Amino acid sequence: MKKFRVGILGATGHVGQCFILQLVDHPWFEITKLMASPKSKGKTYREAVGEHWRMDEPMPESVKDVVVGGTDEIDLLKREVDFVFSAVDMEKDALIQLEEAIAKSEIPVISNNSAMRWTPDVPLIIPEINPDHTQLIEAQRKRLGIERGFIVVKPNCSIQSYVPALTPLMDFGIEEVFVTTYQAVSGAGRRLVDWPEMQNNVIPFISGEEEKSEWEPLKIWGKMRGDRIELARKPLISSQCVRVPVEFGHLATVFVRFRRPIESTDILLRWLDFTSEVGEANLPTAPRPFLRYFEETDRPQPKYDASSRHGMGISIGRLREDPIFDYKFVCLSNNLIRGAAGGAILTAELLIHQGWLDYAK
Repeated sequence: MKKFRVGILGATGHVGQCFILQLVDHPWFEITKLMASPKSKGKTYREAVGEHWRMDEPMPESVKDVVVGGTDEIDLLKREVDFVFSAVDMEKDALIQLEEAIAKSEIPVISNNSAMRWTPDVPLIIPEINPDHTQLIEAQRKRLGIERGFIVVKPNCSIQSYVPALTPLMDFGIEEVFVTTYQAVSGAGRRLVDWPEMQNNVIPFISGEEEKSEWEPLKIWGKMRGDRIELARKPLISSQCVRVPVEFGHLATVFVRFRRPIESTDILLRWLDFTSEVGEANLPTAPRPFLRYFEETDRPQPKYDASSRHGMGISIGRLREDPIFDYKFVCLSNNLIRGAAGGAILTAELLIHQGWLDYAK
């Protein structure tokens, strides 16, 4: 298969670096354009990153001497890529303007950013859960007056630990969910060594995270109604989000109340039997299996399980009855891979599989 030419917006940042590592040996994609802020424009990628390479793996040789372009080079971009991944750090209004300008240039954008998650005709996708929401692309193209371009966004990394675990249980009638997320420092684009305030400490507040954790799942679980998504009315979600001194991996403790009594064996079977369009299509980045339940009482753990199934799998454990709610359990996902770059790459694979994403002419 001919490889798709891929650009990365925000290539020098933490998520941008993760994109590079995930894409360097991808069977469908090749990196043909790296873009970043004006201070990086015109430098080689090695020069632009300098001492701020944050990944455990070394910088790939294939990108070290690539000259970094600016985010203002949309006309050049059209000749060099089939689509772009966006992980650029900008103010919300400027980011919306940039991503829409790229889409209007007939270049599809798969964004890791939050700016357009609540735009009615922009799909908010977890590929295994709501692949049908890509139908919103038709309405978006009509609004923007374009034929090939579009914008698809990823949800917040915090919800990708527990929304996948709750999804197979939705038709049991989930009424209420209380969730606490314990989020790694890499979710803030930081490392422990560079963040002394986080060492031996927990910060019980992450700006904006609780609102995202409570509302984004309702769009993901929503139903297509013409050219929009009708939000799910239930469950009611209450969340707390805290930053913990862990490098990678967002852990969530989840408490669930159902409409009717169910057995724990029913829950375990739903997790075991969960399938999706993505899994059945055998897409390159899709984890196998998507959900894994640990019988051990002390798992999952970020140190040992955040990289499970190449960082794309969801790990679940400690299912038990709860005296206030009905059941409680623990979930874990890799915030940089599943929650950011890897999830976006899998979304691109889904869009190709569905026929939304093709080669630029």
